[in-house]
Amino acid sequence: MNFISTELEGCYIIEPKIIGDERGYFMESFNERTFQEAIGKETHFVQDNQSFSKKGVLRGLHYQTGENAQAKLVRVLHGEVLDVAVDIRPESKTYGKHVAVLLSAENQTQFFVPRGFAHGFIVLSETATFFYKCDNFYNKESEGGVLYNDKTLNIDWKLPESELIISEKDQILPTLENAKKAW
Repeated sequence: MNFISTELEGCYIIEPKIIGDERGYFMESFNERTFQEAIGKETHFVQDNQSFSKKGVLRGLHYQTGENAQAKLVRVLHGEVLDVAVDIRPESKTYGKHVAVLLSAENQTQFFVPRGFAHGFIVLSETATFFYKCDNFYNKESEGGVLYNDKTLNIDWKLPESELIISEKDQILPTLENAKKAW
């Protein structure tokens, strides 16, 4: 696996080593020892989640607060998404900045989003199956979110606003300035 640092400290793009032949391919999608050595931090995943969505579905930007904060290792099993992490760590020199990564079943790329980041994605293909590992259990009382189209974030979601499918809950999330503090 190739771990690529991003401009947001702690976020990594992970490119797999794919071994292919006429039968198909093999790849190691996760190895705890390799992962921890590459990111320089002990991370133990406790929950796997999966979603299926159609084109234009935008999920996010979500996070968990305090002791219930979550790091996520995300990938796409089918289709293609634009995955986005926003730095919401108030003390960070990259606070309010984001990284967007194209994840697909074809490129098999993964994205590690550590604690202290809001996370979301939009489906760019007709459908997509999105899979992610979390290092902490979900806690409803610790939910936080940032509005997907917050002007201060200036995220290019790659589709026109008219094609976006967003839950009512995500449409009324606060701006970053007014969001629940992560810590």
